[in-house]
Amino acid sequence: MASSGVDALLETAPVRADEEMDWPRLERYLRRHLDVSDTAMEVLQFPGGSANLTYLVRFGADQEFVVRRPPLGPVAPGAHDMKREHKVLSRLYRAYPKAPRCYLLCEDEDVIGATFIVSERRAGVVIRDLFPAEMLAHEGLARRTSFALVDALGELHNVDPEAVGLGDLGRPDGFVERQVKGWYQRWELAKDRELPVVDELHRRLAAGIPRPQRVSIVHNDPKLDNCQFQVGDPDQVTSVFDWDMATLGDPLIDLGTLLGYWPEPGDPEPRAVQAAGATDPFPSRSEVVERYCAVTGLSGEDAWWFEAFALWKTVVVLQQIYIRYKRGQTQDERFAAMPERMPILADQAMALFG
Repeated sequence: MASSGVDALLETAPVRADEEMDWPRLERYLRRHLDVSDTAMEVLQFPGGSANLTYLVRFGADQEFVVRRPPLGPVAPGAHDMKREHKVLSRLYRAYPKAPRCYLLCEDEDVIGATFIVSERRAGVVIRDLFPAEMLAHEGLARRTSFALVDALGELHNVDPEAVGLGDLGRPDGFVERQVKGWYQRWELAKDRELPVVDELHRRLAAGIPRPQRVSIVHNDPKLDNCQFQVGDPDQVTSVFDWDMATLGDPLIDLGTLLGYWPEPGDPEPRAVQAAGATDPFPSRSEVVERYCAVTGLSGEDAWWFEAFALWKTVVVLQQIYIRYKRGQTQDERFAAMPERMPILADQAMALFG
């Protein structure tokens, strides 16, 4: 039932052998809950992500759906929250068309082994470590796609959560304080040595939490490869994906996350991999902040604090990954070098305090 074809432009591929599901049972479920044709169900996989499993399900040429479930194996409490993602995507599309509409939430784990959602299929391209060849004819590609991403984030933060039925998505009061406290607790649980700069950053972050300007829907992982473009339009994000961590809080948390991912020439270590292939440079972090503020009307005065928080949080995440390697819970040799990156990122965060 799974297809053997490959659709490179639209980022689908045959299902990986170890990520096959009970497709006949899924088909029976979908036929009970959706108005689909009698055509046999076909399944492909979106292989680009590294966590949740995402599949393209087809009933003929005109009916396509996305099925998304948590990864295989143990899942941390609160992570990969399909129920949350369904809540967001079954409502947000009305005010934010970049959010794909979710049709179904299935909490019966007997169907494919986990809670899953079924949403609309959006066709387009995702920009990862390389710009798709089909987009390279556009001039100013890096700058235009970057600003499209910033615009998409700002437009999300302009949505009134109450107006789309998401006023109860999270607890915005004390949101940033809880983030700082929670990530430091994670550091304490994962550390295998003392790194005083991490403790000092926590002290400074906790002592200077900015006053929120607005309560917004927070995506919690904004980046270029969580967006989709049409090949012919680098100025407009058409879809935003990965909503399982969405909540309510200070929107500058998202801006800080984006800045934390955003490398510039001269950084002691790249913060993330930027897509290659464009002939123009990416905008600077200060240009990202300026564009964001123009879209939202918010002040960027405290953007540096949120950038520092994002870099500090990344250090904690790297330590969480490394300690699994050190304890023998994973054999991935890429993780062995993570202790070398952590002080570099922490020093970049510390430098933002002046």
